[in-house]
Amino acid sequence: MRLWSLHPRYLDAKGLVALWREGLLAQKVLAGLTKGYRHHPQLTRFYSQADAQGAIAAYLHEVQHEATRRGYHFNASKIGQCAEGVSIAVTNGQMNYELAHLRTKLAVRDAAAWQGIVEVKQPEPHPLFVVVKGDVEGWEVR
Repeated sequence: MRLWSLHPRYLDAKGLVALWREGLLAQKVLAGLTKGYRHHPQLTRFYSQADAQGAIAAYLHEVQHEATRRGYHFNASKIGQCAEGVSIAVTNGQMNYELAHLRTKLAVRDAAAWQGIVEVKQPEPHPLFVVVKGDVEGWEVR
């Protein structure tokens, strides 16, 4: 499971579809509707929110918005109730780590998408996140 801190616009088509599916899985996990993945490190930052389910819904809303912008049809009715005014801190070290990770994936999978991010110096976060100074997040599995 990879719930990118990066803005979804950086993802290629395969990455965006995978993010949607993994986000929907995360929503089920946070709602207590699965037996697996409950302790997945990517969910730590959502569990830390007062309304974890609302936070993942807000996350998914932005992924669905990006899909719509690209002309894809992700079913918005699958998204739960969004939390109002929620934001989650993410470190600049995490953002840079994810950007490097995505570049590695895209170099193999989608040369055009890789070309679109190769020059990015300071990546924009997913709208749910606010960038703060710091190293790679402690929950990141490296």
